[in-house]
Amino acid sequence: MATLYTQQDRNVRKTWLFMFVFLVLIVGLGWFLSYYYGNPFILYFAVIFSVLANIGSYWWSDKIVLAMTRARQIQESDNQVLWNVVENLSITAGLPMPRLYIVDDLAPNAFATGRNKEHAAVAVTTGLLSMLDRSELEGVIAHELSHVGNRDILISTIVVVLAGLVVMLSDFFLRSHMWGGGRSRGGGKGNQLQGILFLVGIIFAVLSPIIATLIRLAISRKREFLADASGALLTRYPEGLARALQKISQYGGHMQRASNATAHLFISNPFGPDKNGQIGFMQKLFMTHPPMQERVQALLGNRTDT
Repeated sequence: MATLYTQQDRNVRKTWLFMFVFLVLIVGLGWFLSYYYGNPFILYFAVIFSVLANIGSYWWSDKIVLAMTRARQIQESDNQVLWNVVENLSITAGLPMPRLYIVDDLAPNAFATGRNKEHAAVAVTTGLLSMLDRSELEGVIAHELSHVGNRDILISTIVVVLAGLVVMLSDFFLRSHMWGGGRSRGGGKGNQLQGILFLVGIIFAVLSPIIATLIRLAISRKREFLADASGALLTRYPEGLARALQKISQYGGHMQRASNATAHLFISNPFGPDKNGQIGFMQKLFMTHPPMQERVQALLGNRTDT
């Protein structure tokens, strides 16, 4: 059975692999652009940029995410109930007390971020606090602390920064060509080569949003099921989290600052629940979260009468 620390080593390996793939991708793009424009400085810049981006995403990606969601840090006196819930569950899980944040948003949601358990942060929305009772809130917090214990938070947070950079840098090719294009290599063959390279750049720029999406989805949706199961083990009360997920799914709106870049971090899709009933295979393939009903059924088995 999955425990709170089942996939720690696997998630650490995924993180380093993802950072290495990003470095190779950016260096490869830098080589391509330096060849196209005949400027070796571009390759040097790409190498330096990829290294600094990896370092920055490791140390500061949590701050970037918290700033993107406009989360504000709170102390014990700001919300005694929330503080006590997080503190008690952290002790039970054997984790340091994370920093606590609140996002002023009516949509019920929550996420965890940080590079490790010693530098973790948990954020909840005001809508979540107003909607859930204590046992349901404990279920949600236990889910987020499970992400901390499973070391999901590092790779989930890093992917926000690095996937966004992939999109931004791929777009640079098109814009730079519009501003001046590549150097001429002389004759018809040179122009033909430039045309081929430009076509490759267009294809890469067009596909980059899909690439960024697939990178985010490389963070397996199984981690949500694992966090649900680990959270239920932590509270010894799966019904609390199940009821919380049901309430969250019944909220029809979306978060004010919902972003595709950060959607996978939240306990629930910040763009709101799926309203199409049956979810097809291809639709499920590109979802950042498993269908809520499947998560509730996994927590309760065949019992759905909570």
